[in-house]
Amino acid sequence: MSAEPQLSGQVMFYRQPEPLSIEKHRGLGVKRVDRPFQFLLNAHVVPITVNEFGVAAGSFPVIFAGATKTPLAVMGARSGENVFVSPQGEVDPEVYLPAFARRYPFVFAADTSGERLVLCIDRAAPMIGENPDVPLFNGNEPSQYTQEAMEFCKEFERHRRTTENFLALVTEMNLFEQKSVSIANRRPDGTEEQQVVAEYFAIDEEKLTNLPNDQFMRLKDNGALGPMYAHMVSLLQWPKVIQRAMYRFQAMTEANRGATPLG
Repeated sequence: MSAEPQLSGQVMFYRQPEPLSIEKHRGLGVKRVDRPFQFLLNAHVVPITVNEFGVAAGSFPVIFAGATKTPLAVMGARSGENVFVSPQGEVDPEVYLPAFARRYPFVFAADTSGERLVLCIDRAAPMIGENPDVPLFNGNEPSQYTQEAMEFCKEFERHRRTTENFLALVTEMNLFEQKSVSIANRRPDGTEEQQVVAEYFAIDEEKLTNLPNDQFMRLKDNGALGPMYAHMVSLLQWPKVIQRAMYRFQAMTEANRGATPLG
């Protein structure tokens, strides 16, 4: 923690990640702030690990996106809008928060050699500062809070590797299918048009059901079946996300109509 390694790459939500070091951060710590997850306000998707699929399925759809089939928690129907976070930055207390967000402002980053992971903090995080409620260091040693944060990040890395193995297995068995979700928009003349909300990858239930027994048992032995079924159940949450987005859009439209023009 005392060395200053060279880092590469970027991580979503982290504006100024710095390797944690006693030389630079001895006097810093974490302060209690209102709305600590306000940074999620404009995030309509958040990365999620396979270990979280089960608990997340009751809150939002879990989809796979991009060439790498990255698992994502869908928290909004439009880019730049999280329907589970109020315009003031308050998170719905009933929604599940992915560990990707809960580890903030800490994160592991790889050094340029790729040989080790380095614990970092986002120096631009509003809860990081001087005269803290909880210090990052006690004397020359990491505080209990920092040690617990490090353990949480280690656990996240273990789950991330499990997720990579899961994706490799599902890809090998060719179980992904492309899907889309749409909503019907009514035109002034009374007809409807379908507007695509999202295009993504999902696990093909029919292919899964028709797998040879040896491949199906391989999924079972690797603990993949539970997350796969949780993912498929989670897709039933699409109407909830879309409905929240529509309510928010209607409220914003009505507020704009009621605004008094200047001048």
